[in-house]
Amino acid sequence: MALMFLARLPMTMNGVLMTLYIVTGLGRGYGAAGLVGGGVTLGMALGAPLLGRCFDRYGLRPVVAVCGIGTTVFWIAAPHLPFVALAVVALPAGMLSVPAGSLARQVLATLVPPEERRAAYSLDTISIEATFMIGPAAGIAAITAFPPVWTLTALGLLFGGTAFLIWLVDPPIREGGAERAAPVARPPLRSWLTGRLVATLLIAGGTLFVLVGTELATLAALRAHGDLGVTGLVIAVMCAASILGGVVHGAVKRSLPQGVLMLLLALLVIPVGLADHPWWLLMLALIPTNLLCAPTLAATTETVSRIAPPRVRGEAMGLQDAFTRLGLAAGSPVVGFAIDHSTPAWGFAAAGLGGLLIASSGLLLRRSPAPTPEPAMAESRS
Repeated sequence: MALMFLARLPMTMNGVLMTLYIVTGLGRGYGAAGLVGGGVTLGMALGAPLLGRCFDRYGLRPVVAVCGIGTTVFWIAAPHLPFVALAVVALPAGMLSVPAGSLARQVLATLVPPEERRAAYSLDTISIEATFMIGPAAGIAAITAFPPVWTLTALGLLFGGTAFLIWLVDPPIREGGAERAAPVARPPLRSWLTGRLVATLLIAGGTLFVLVGTELATLAALRAHGDLGVTGLVIAVMCAASILGGVVHGAVKRSLPQGVLMLLLALLVIPVGLADHPWWLLMLALIPTNLLCAPTLAATTETVSRIAPPRVRGEAMGLQDAFTRLGLAAGSPVVGFAIDHSTPAWGFAAAGLGGLLIASSGLLLRRSPAPTPEPAMAESRS
């Protein structure tokens, strides 16, 4: 978990560093920065399940080596590329990013017995919150204190260094060292990509839709009332509430299921806009929904690890990464459109209602019957 904490740190910095570099270093607008950032995000979403399948087939070391080299080269070369070239290579660079999130979950599923995974995934989600409290702030401080070429090069070396550490430690990704054993037949796709699993993935995407929309609406509300100076404090309280919720979720013997947690998360954010001023009232109104943030994410991972067969766990975790990134990519423009055409208060409502719409479609899929296991699947478990 300490290793994956380090591996996630540069991932929390890259978005803000790329945006500031394009806006200040290249003199382009935020739209241009969003184009490159969107390309990297889309690449990560497309690459996560493909890399997960490679983990299942080839093991950890070859995949991490290729991804580590590719990511390092991209960030070292980025400050020397013109904008057009940067926009072109953003998508393949995102596809080659080391999937630290899905890899961490896969390792935990291997090392931790099923009855203890709720606590392990809660700790992992708390670790994510900690990286987001540290990474972006450290990245902004670095790029404002040093030349952009140095900062982006250092980020590339940080990506490479953490990838090398993962390669060196080589944590297990399947029970009993199965990644080094003889190949086992993969269960057919339709035997494990069931309506229940797709529903779980849709709820995960809806969760991230709500979270990114809430952050955007919070920033818009603080800016509209001239309170941007307290943004750091408000975000810190939001993260602290999420961490507290994760601790409780991991400590209790039984917790609420993923679908219920997601519905509560979305419902509690809808009325936040009614208390968007003064800033301290907004901060207090955001605590209830953020208490459910880490528990919902941890419950999602726990559900995926329970449903997906071990032989395809990497691909399943990659699909979870893909759906969460798609939720992130969809949340910003939708909630931003609502804010631009109304007020920040309606941004909170748009975040909650959009998340409810996505999650509802997932909950409907859960009602579909599970397919009968095929012989190939039974052999893979024997």
